[in-house]
Amino acid sequence: MMERRHRKIHRSAEEQARLQAIRDQFQSERPSLEALVDSDDYSEPIKHGTTLDAMHIASLLKQARTEAQLSLSEVAKRCGLDRSAISRLENGVYDNTTIQTLSRLAGAYGKRFVVRLVDEDA
Repeated sequence: MMERRHRKIHRSAEEQARLQAIRDQFQSERPSLEALVDSDDYSEPIKHGTTLDAMHIASLLKQARTEAQLSLSEVAKRCGLDRSAISRLENGVYDNTTIQTLSRLAGAYGKRFVVRLVDEDA
């Protein structure tokens, strides 16, 4: 099982105050589920299958880098991405990426990123 590491997030005093005000408002108002869904702050939950697909892609990226015997720093130089971003992608922590980014990584490993559609019941 992968060990999770938590890093301290450095926020300005203004940002901390803004977040605390949001928490205080939420605690005092306790909005209903319907009110949360109707607000602009709501985003749909991610389906489990989507999460599994992302984890599979992350695993393939890490495997390709290992097979190519490349370090994160070497890959970062080859494709122009930040070393920590590549690490987050490989560990499934990076929650929003593009096909272009995945293609750049695949190219750094001497591979090509291919997308295909399959029936949902497959």
